[in-house]
Amino acid sequence: MSGQRLFCLGYGYVARRFAPRLIASGWTAAGTIRVEAKAAALLTDRAAPVLWPEQAFDAEAFDGVSAILVSTPPGDDGCPAFATSRDAITAHGVRINWIGYLSTNGVYGDHAGAWVDEGAALNATSPRALNRIAAENQWRGFARAHNLPLVIFRLPGIYGPGRSALDSVRAGRAQRIVKEGQVFSRAHVDDIASALEASIANPAAGDLFNIADDLPAPPQDVIAYACRLLGVPPPPLVSINDANLSEMAKSFYADNKRVSNALMKARLLPSLNYPTYREGLTALCNNDQ
Repeated sequence: MSGQRLFCLGYGYVARRFAPRLIASGWTAAGTIRVEAKAAALLTDRAAPVLWPEQAFDAEAFDGVSAILVSTPPGDDGCPAFATSRDAITAHGVRINWIGYLSTNGVYGDHAGAWVDEGAALNATSPRALNRIAAENQWRGFARAHNLPLVIFRLPGIYGPGRSALDSVRAGRAQRIVKEGQVFSRAHVDDIASALEASIANPAAGDLFNIADDLPAPPQDVIAYACRLLGVPPPPLVSINDANLSEMAKSFYADNKRVSNALMKARLLPSLNYPTYREGLTALCNNDQ
C-alpha cells in the first residue's frame, strides 16, 4: 500500500491511531486542523496539517489523495466535511480508492437490549443521532452519484490509551450507574484502526459495517473491573434515577442494544486483539496507559 496518500477530514482520537499505521507502511497523510496550535499533533505523527477552510477546500488540497477518512461530527445542517469537500473530491474522484465515514451505532436507537446488525431498523430519536443518519445519507448519495467507494462504519463507545474506565477511576469521576438490563457496546481504538486498515486494503469487502467487540456489557461492570485492576475499591452502585448526569449522558442510557460484529468478522477482521473490555483494560493497565 506504499506510495498512497490519506487525507483525514477531522483528526481526532481514531484518526490519530489509524493514520500512523498507514504512514509506517509507506503512505503519506494529511489531516485537518481548526487552529494552527493543533498542528503539532499531526507533525508528531508525521502527517501534514491542513487548515480547515472558511468556505470550501481548494481542489489542490486533494492532490495525490487516494483515501479519505471522515470523522467530523454532523450538525443540524449535515456533515461539515461533506459541505466543504464535495466539490474538491469530485474533481479528484477517479483517483480516490476509498472514503471511510465514521458514524455511530446510535443511529439504531433503542432496541430494548436486542441484538442489532447492519440491517436493523434505525430507531434513533435524539437530534444527535438523527443528524448522523442525515450525514450518512449525504455521503451515500454523493458516492453513488459519482461512483465513489464509500464505506460507513458505525462505531460504539470507543476506549483506549488516555480514554478509558481506568482514567475515570484515577481521576475520581467514575460512577457505577445502574439501569436494569442496560448494556453498551464498545471497542478498543486499536481494533477500530485495524478494521479501517482491513477495509482500505479491500474496499470491495463491504460498504457498511458495525464495529464492536464481542461483549456488550453493563457500564457498572466495566468500572468495577477497572477498579479491580487498579487495586482500589469500586464506587457505590447508584441508580440512574439518583445519578448526577448531564442531559447528553442521560440520552445515552435511553438506547439499549447489543451491536453485532458478525459482518465485520466475516469480511474485515476475523479476530480482535481486545475481544472484550477485560482484555482491553488489562492491556492498558499493564502498559500504564
